[in-house]
Amino acid sequence: MLHERGVIVYLVSGGFRSLIEPVAEKLHIPPSNVYANRLKFYFNGEYAGFDENEPTSRSGGKGLVIRRLKELHGYQRLVMIGDGATDAEACPPADAFIGFGGNVVREEVKKRSAWYVTDFQELVSHLNVQTK
Repeated sequence: MLHERGVIVYLVSGGFRSLIEPVAEKLHIPPSNVYANRLKFYFNGEYAGFDENEPTSRSGGKGLVIRRLKELHGYQRLVMIGDGATDAEACPPADAFIGFGGNVVREEVKKRSAWYVTDFQELVSHLNVQTK
């Protein structure tokens, strides 16, 4: 629905890129719009850690990504949707934060949200009304 409206969508996660990119593909979000941590492995296949150069690998990283996106693309309104404290921390620089409690309700996230939903369909329905 956001794509139909011409809204550019990003996935910004403290999770691992190898798990998030398949989801992004299903959502038609290009890999260049995914900001997440990269796992590193030695040549023999053993785990070697994660890429500390990814902004999402450290505290405040999501806010840093948001700030960079706004500077790079000149976005006037950037809305963050998330379910965790690090998502809420990214507002500001995000202009608004929508909290999601569909998996687990976190009171701190709820308190810091401009709008808090516990059902994904509520968010979709509201977006659908806005497009008509």
